[in-house]
Amino acid sequence: MREVKQYDRTMLLSLLKQMLLIRRFEEKASQMYGLRKIGGFCHLYIGQEASAVGAIATLDLKKDYVVSAYRDHGLAIASGMESSVLMAELYGKVTGCSRGKGGSMHFFDKEKHFLGGNGIVGAHIPTATGVALAIRYREQDGVVLCFFGDGAIHQGSFHESVNMAKIWNLPVLYICENNQYGMGTDYRRVSAVTDFSVMGTSYGIEGKQVNGMDVLEVYDAVGEMVQKARKEHAPSLLELKTYRYKGHSMSDPARYRTREELDAFREQDPILLLKARMIRDQRLTEEEFLGMDAEVKKECEEAVEFARESEEPPLESIYQDVLA
Repeated sequence: MREVKQYDRTMLLSLLKQMLLIRRFEEKASQMYGLRKIGGFCHLYIGQEASAVGAIATLDLKKDYVVSAYRDHGLAIASGMESSVLMAELYGKVTGCSRGKGGSMHFFDKEKHFLGGNGIVGAHIPTATGVALAIRYREQDGVVLCFFGDGAIHQGSFHESVNMAKIWNLPVLYICENNQYGMGTDYRRVSAVTDFSVMGTSYGIEGKQVNGMDVLEVYDAVGEMVQKARKEHAPSLLELKTYRYKGHSMSDPARYRTREELDAFREQDPILLLKARMIRDQRLTEEEFLGMDAEVKKECEEAVEFARESEEPPLESIYQDVLA
């Protein structure tokens, strides 16, 4: 467990606030989904906040990029996207980041270098590899973080991409967020190898397994690999052992796991872990935490209001942004 004394207090507060914002945004999205204000698929990030926040905090998003799978809410927020715009997208409103046409799985912001969620398992991994190829081709200084779940690591798109990234020495970090379940199946039931970090060995790239519930451990591990990618154009693989507290999607009651398992992982809540360490080391007070929590709850309430008041996409836009 990382000591917080060695970290700048402003940075620690930023990490804590971002994780809180993701948690409260997701809770509000869940509530609105239950009220049928949000339709379609909706995959919540509750429990995995340390992965997105710790990793993306190492980037310079003026030159670096983030590419994500469909569980993308937390990654979008950590990349600096506005909660009001994201909520409007969930509501299907024209003020959303994809003009109300993408929904939960297709958050996107070109200016912030967040190149989106993707509804097809593993389909975005070649995209992230292509972005890294563009960076290398243009002789730029950027790095790509490619996030995907444990269910995607067996896809051919992953293995083909990692192989090419090594051959071409591309500045991309493949991050497997192992939240223990591919939909409703325990990853240990479907994988011949249960330490995913060793999969990089087949392609001659560095692999590492990290506690994805510890935001500081994630920050340090990703920071190290990002610098390596930036200096050496070396791809690498990181497995973040994390956990989602909710089902695979809003329609999943998650009856395939025990109450004891869920309770054990709740004791590793990434927000409460960082909060406890900061209070212990006198870097935070309970009053400051409550004030921060109230602030992000207010932001999420305002995001819902913004989404509710926004216009529906005009009917004539139905064929816009369609390739064929």
